[in-house]
Amino acid sequence: MAVESLNCKECGASYELGAAFFCESCFGPLEVRYDHSGLDPDEAKRKIQAGSQGIWRYADFLPFEGRPGDPLEPGLTPLVRADRLAERLGLGEVWIKNDAANPTHSFKDRVVAVAIAKAKELGYETVACASTGNLANAVAAHAAAAGLDSYVFVPSDLEEQKLLATGVYGTKLVGVRGTYDDVNRLCTELSQTRPWAFVNVNLRPYYAEGSKTLAYETIEQLGWKLPDRIVAPIASGSLFTKIGRGISEWIELGLVQGELPTFSGAQAAGCSPVATAFAEGTDVCRPQKPDTIAKSLAIGDPADGPYALELARRTGGEIAAVDDDEIRAAIRLLAETTGIFTETAGGVTVGVLAKLAESGAIGADERVVAYITGEGLKTLDAVREGHRMHEIEPRLDSFEAKLEPQATAR
Repeated sequence: MAVESLNCKECGASYELGAAFFCESCFGPLEVRYDHSGLDPDEAKRKIQAGSQGIWRYADFLPFEGRPGDPLEPGLTPLVRADRLAERLGLGEVWIKNDAANPTHSFKDRVVAVAIAKAKELGYETVACASTGNLANAVAAHAAAAGLDSYVFVPSDLEEQKLLATGVYGTKLVGVRGTYDDVNRLCTELSQTRPWAFVNVNLRPYYAEGSKTLAYETIEQLGWKLPDRIVAPIASGSLFTKIGRGISEWIELGLVQGELPTFSGAQAAGCSPVATAFAEGTDVCRPQKPDTIAKSLAIGDPADGPYALELARRTGGEIAAVDDDEIRAAIRLLAETTGIFTETAGGVTVGVLAKLAESGAIGADERVVAYITGEGLKTLDAVREGHRMHEIEPRLDSFEAKLEPQATAR
């Protein structure tokens, strides 16, 4: 396998492949380095296409010494051409990467599968995480499948649907009275005193690599071609930047031809430190206290915010925000035009897509891929307002009196 070391993104210092997440010299974040110098692009493509029906088909580009096994292997989720959505927005070609079609119905299955496989490789028996909901579901489920103990720490005011869908797996679910940033600080402290693998703390360099598989699948599903623009949500900024890294890797290795797409990031206005920094022209993401229905994106102090800013600017993109009403409207727009029901994070992504289309920022001839990262059934309260049911008596005349005048009016 090609995995080589952990390297600091800031100073370049190199470390062994253990449970470490920050540089001892400059405190910069660590990421995985690979040596693909002997790779043959054509042979790599053949190996991928003959591989499993999930993310382990890309194992040569993931941080393992051997090929992992996983009873809940995520990945190869649908890439849906959304012509009716494109028509409504006045765009030419729009694709929706629906990552709600994973085992626990969010993209977090990807990063957790990678992190837990690495935890087992490193000899851990207990895994844990700090989460805004989707990660909690994924860690609890994948730990159960792997036979590992787990602890899941979440803000205590999380959506009930996500709490129920976490506790059912038998994890130790811990509600913390505070924001996600409070939860994350607690977990960072615990990672120094407990022999546990915190997937998004001390295993963060490996965990983050799972997001690259979204890039790989998009390229493969587009017939080994690149989109012109990516629209993706930003919470910590890791997903956004790792999609960029995955595409860059395959361009550099010759698996796909072309240039890095334009990257457009999406945040909720009630927690938009990266969008605010982009609008102000600064590289500093000043922490914000979250106040939004998009709780899965409610990270007020995003670890990878500066790198998300750099990627958007380098590719000629932008990072924009939408308010809660725009999020609700976008959830309905996506559902009505594609049949895909997204959680609030997807409402943020589609809302920003609509905003960019309306402003003329997206060209009519662009091929756009927007990433839906979670299932709408997890955030039902977001669509409760405006819900309507036509109630009638069990008689034909009751139906005709209530519904047929409306059909005639249309």
